[in-house]
Amino acid sequence: MCLRKCDGLLLHRSLIIIILPSYLSPFMKKLYALFLLLIVFGSCKKTTEKIGEDLVIKAMTDGQWKITKFTQNNTDITASFSGYKFQYYSNKTVDAILNGTTERTGSWDGNASAMTTSANFPGATNPISLINGIWNITKNSWTYVEATQTNGAETKTLRLDKQ
Repeated sequence: MCLRKCDGLLLHRSLIIIILPSYLSPFMKKLYALFLLLIVFGSCKKTTEKIGEDLVIKAMTDGQWKITKFTQNNTDITASFSGYKFQYYSNKTVDAILNGTTERTGSWDGNASAMTTSANFPGATNPISLINGIWNITKNSWTYVEATQTNGAETKTLRLDKQ
């Protein structure tokens, strides 16, 4: 097989070899190579985002979570969440469980690349309604999440710990 007449992209582990036809001008070879690399690395970004989403789902759905710190405009109202635990599911629903009984079901989402999480408990009253909205994650690990939310002059912070 003659390499001069072949064109394409060969992948081997972390090595990328681009074989271009010899009849292309040097400028066209550079454009062709750039185009192929954009296709390869563009699909890598989507794969990375999918892996990040899968990790968020795995972390959140593995066990129940409890609010161990909640402030609203620098006032500690953690006690309002006493007895509540939250169970997150891979179908992006979440149960607010009070003393072992599901009180309210809502929806949740997480964005690993934007470092945000969100919750929506339609029709919920305080304290569960305070969780609604998009939260900016400030610190996290497999066992806790700290986040803030600002709406106008109101600032809320929370810490969730895995039980």
